Amino acid sequence: MLKNAPKFYEVAKRIVEITEDCIIVAHNSSFDYRILKTEFKRLGFPFKRKTLCTVELSQQLIPDMPSYSLGKLTRALGIPMSDRHRANGDAMATVKLFKMLLNKDLDKVIVKDAIKIEKKSNIAPNLKDIIEELPSDTGVYYIHNVNGEIIYIGKSNNIRKRIIQHFTGTNSKSKKIQRLVSTVTYEKTGSELAALLKESAEIKANKPIFNRALRRTVFTHALYSSTDDNGYVNLFIDKSNREDTPITTFSNRASAKNFMFKAAEDYNLCQKLTDLYDTKTSCFKYEVKECHGACINEEPTVTYNERVHSLIEKYSYANKNMLIIDKGRDIEEKSVFLIENGIFKGMGFFDLNYQINNRSILTSLITPMENNRDTKHIIQSYMRRNKRLKIIDLN
Repeated sequence: MLKNAPKFYEVAKRIVEITEDCIIVAHNSSFDYRILKTEFKRLGFPFKRKTLCTVELSQQLIPDMPSYSLGKLTRALGIPMSDRHRANGDAMATVKLFKMLLNKDLDKVIVKDAIKIEKKSNIAPNLKDIIEELPSDTGVYYIHNVNGEIIYIGKSNNIRKRIIQHFTGTNSKSKKIQRLVSTVTYEKTGSELAALLKESAEIKANKPIFNRALRRTVFTHALYSSTDDNGYVNLFIDKSNREDTPITTFSNRASAKNFMFKAAEDYNLCQKLTDLYDTKTSCFKYEVKECHGACINEEPTVTYNERVHSLIEKYSYANKNMLIIDKGRDIEEKSVFLIENGIFKGMGFFDLNYQINNRSILTSLITPMENNRDTKHIIQSYMRRNKRLKIIDLN
């Protein structure tokens, strides 16, 4: 569709003409307006218009909607749409939505208050210069003061966007950073897992003043196992400060419980033996014929425990030798993370032409990193969230 479309400079004059003395109405207008301003800036033209956002107006005039995306909002309001995600279809749907909002606007909020005249940027000129040099890539960033000292370390899937948030934030930490920042350096990682691990390691090593308020650990709860008097392997969630070695860890109790409910469903486990249903007799699933009866000793321990061990095998890398393969910093590259005997050894990057299961090549690729409770949590949590990761078994 774009192959034979005109270039922006070819339609720029027409855009100026049709928007002259007009208000630009758009669904999430700040995005569309920013794109227009950026393109005109490249042409050396100061494009400035008033705007109205139908997302903000809908939130104000039609509260408590489950979603304010254009597609879901128009469906909920019975507005017909054609050519979804095409310029004409979305524009016509926005017109119909705006007309409905005008009708609902009995207090004339739209006319009186909602028209925004572009605000002057609240980012200081020196901070703008810093932003201009930053990439919109995944990686770790370091905020330095005038003496070159690191005052904050963070990770982001879009470094530039995250720094803009720091520089426009109004909370006390953001304001302190804005006063003290002199420069920002960064390291692209491509992989979010690499960024998470590097961020954790760098914060521990450098102890920046604005990272000290972070929690001592990035997880609070964990999954443990025990064997009951009848020989069944039981699974349960508890706080992560136990001395036992956990199967996997979680950022909070809610995410742990959500995981356990889904795991019990996927592996057909008994609710009583996974600490999800408190009873001295049979669990609820047994009553609806979805549990084989481990809760009342009907299912053989061997068959039940096989399913439990399958779950443990998947979500724990204890005693495993494996490689985790993720995105690289460019299209020709991948990132690799080495686990040996259940211990995280380090990470590196490799060209797609390398045979990375060769031990000698692996040794040269991997940069050693510390194995600790935090790195284990980061890796296990990332593996749970990213089902399409490539795992290579080195056994």
